[in-house]
Amino acid sequence: MKRLLALLAACVTALGLTGLLGPQAVAGPRAVAAAGCRVDYTVTSQWQGGFQAGVKITNLGAPVSGWTLTFALPDASQKIVQGWNATWSQSGSAVTATALDWNRTLATGAAADLGFTGSFTGANPKPTAFALNGVACTGSVEEPPPTTPGDGTPVGVNGRLHVCGVHLCNQYDRPVQLRGMSTHGIQWFSKCYNTASLDALAKDWKSDLLRIAMYVQEDGYETDPAGFTGRVNGLVDMAEARGMYAVIDFHTLTPGDPNYNLDRAKTFFASVAARNAGKKNVIYEIANEPNGVSWTAVKSYAEQVIPVIRAADPDAVIIVGTRGWSSLGVSDGSNESEVVNNPVNATNIMYAFHFYAASHKDAYRAAVSRAASQLPLFVSEFGTVSATGGGTLDRASTTAWLDLLDQLKISYANWTYSDAPESSAAFRPGTCDGGDYSSSGVLTESGTLLKSRISTPDSFPTN
Repeated sequence: MKRLLALLAACVTALGLTGLLGPQAVAGPRAVAAAGCRVDYTVTSQWQGGFQAGVKITNLGAPVSGWTLTFALPDASQKIVQGWNATWSQSGSAVTATALDWNRTLATGAAADLGFTGSFTGANPKPTAFALNGVACTGSVEEPPPTTPGDGTPVGVNGRLHVCGVHLCNQYDRPVQLRGMSTHGIQWFSKCYNTASLDALAKDWKSDLLRIAMYVQEDGYETDPAGFTGRVNGLVDMAEARGMYAVIDFHTLTPGDPNYNLDRAKTFFASVAARNAGKKNVIYEIANEPNGVSWTAVKSYAEQVIPVIRAADPDAVIIVGTRGWSSLGVSDGSNESEVVNNPVNATNIMYAFHFYAASHKDAYRAAVSRAASQLPLFVSEFGTVSATGGGTLDRASTTAWLDLLDQLKISYANWTYSDAPESSAAFRPGTCDGGDYSSSGVLTESGTLLKSRISTPDSFPTN
């Protein structure tokens, strides 16, 4: 990530100050800082009376342990509404963002990404007078070139995706397989998703996608809708900047009936679809793992949420969860026929299938093999271990699964790109406190296996 600039960008995104900055910040050069630091400020979206912004801070001076970023808002109507990756406060026109425990240390050349949402009623000029620990940020900043077709990244090559027949297809109407990683709950492992980790995911892991797991319950979206929406949008932008696809996962799990969260889903997807409709890299996953509920109830939920997305974003791919923890009903003693015989009444959709290799074996692989000729499938979550997220890695079953998905050109995201204290995590505990997300020393057995599979060359057809 861009050093200090990235940190500032993250704060902006987290606080939801995007609208605050206005179109001038989007079109113009980044704010500049003194010899000790530089700041990259970007308005990632703007709407009537509001915006979301990203702030990336790069430390150009001596290492710091504990930092405070300050800047001024030029228009009296500009207000910080909510921020992330820092503790934010505002007094008059003066804004302060203070480091959190996990990002308080910045080595020379290191960066932090911040973000916020904001409101305004008058003009919306970009902030001024950025300073890090009282030192003016005047280091020059170069704006990274936008991702464009032909740049060699997954999005650059494939463009906007769509469903054709039972396959996920690219802009050339050719079937493609995306391979990547899922975050853990962003309410718990936010520190794992920063400039360095996403750079590693895109460049070292060569991942095609980042699945953004936004829990609805369990201290998630329902506790802070604006904040979590802003954080998801910020991660979408970070994936886009690296040419990766972003799966926006409305991570429902408990309670298992997605209709419990129907109103929340409509509100959330109306917002993110309107904000991201112009992007080529966004895929919507509307219900993570329905459980303890009939397929009829899941289908009803989908047919109410999909039109909300389509009203703003008519072309994006949408993934629909299936019953039995997105097992096509297999974990409930059913099978794919209930979906085949009663599909969701919508187009350009795919159906989710989830598995954990040590728990779900031949019977589940047989169901996927049968279903793949009749339904567009997307493995939006899987683990190399047991369904609890723990236990010993099952290398044989994981390899059998991945070979099958490769053969059928079914896209997948592994659980999880995190340092959670469970064997399904890609990183050893404590990894996200540092800046290394690729070397053998930080990878778990699961992480090592997945990195070796994901980082092999893609074969995206272009004619």
